[in-house]
Amino acid sequence: MRIPPYYRKRSWQRFLAGVAIGGLISWFIFLYIFGEWQEKYSKQIKKQEEDIADLIQDKKIWQEEYKELNKKNQKQLTIQDIKIKVKNSDKYKLDSFSVFEIEKQIKEDINIMEAKDLDTVYKSRELIKKIIENKVFKINEKRYRAEVKEMVIYTTLSIQVDIKLD
Repeated sequence: MRIPPYYRKRSWQRFLAGVAIGGLISWFIFLYIFGEWQEKYSKQIKKQEEDIADLIQDKKIWQEEYKELNKKNQKQLTIQDIKIKVKNSDKYKLDSFSVFEIEKQIKEDINIMEAKDLDTVYKSRELIKKIIENKVFKINEKRYRAEVKEMVIYTTLSIQVDIKLD
């Protein structure tokens, strides 16, 4: 079987030439449109990268300022209030007025710590503990001593004590 000689006919030559020229033109149009899209997207990506870099830099600046402010504020934090809590008053059957008196006396002894900065109070926590534990409380003809069970130092100095018979 033989291939027919269409390449010699003028109509087929025009058709094939049109297909080749159309293919070339469409290829150049495709390259132009693809190049325009790539340029547009690369500009957009570059802008987004710059925005991200700016935002990261701003975030670092804000975090550094925030850390500095926290350090300043932490240095300036002081004891605003002192709270004393007697935990085992029911063991010795003390009335609430007696417990209040014990708490009041302890608070009077350590009220020098009020308005002091947290670092100073933290460094003198053993002194506070000794002040509380060396004090003898006389209630209903009985003598009691306080023992510090828990001490929380922040803007409020919270101390929980147990009392024992002396």
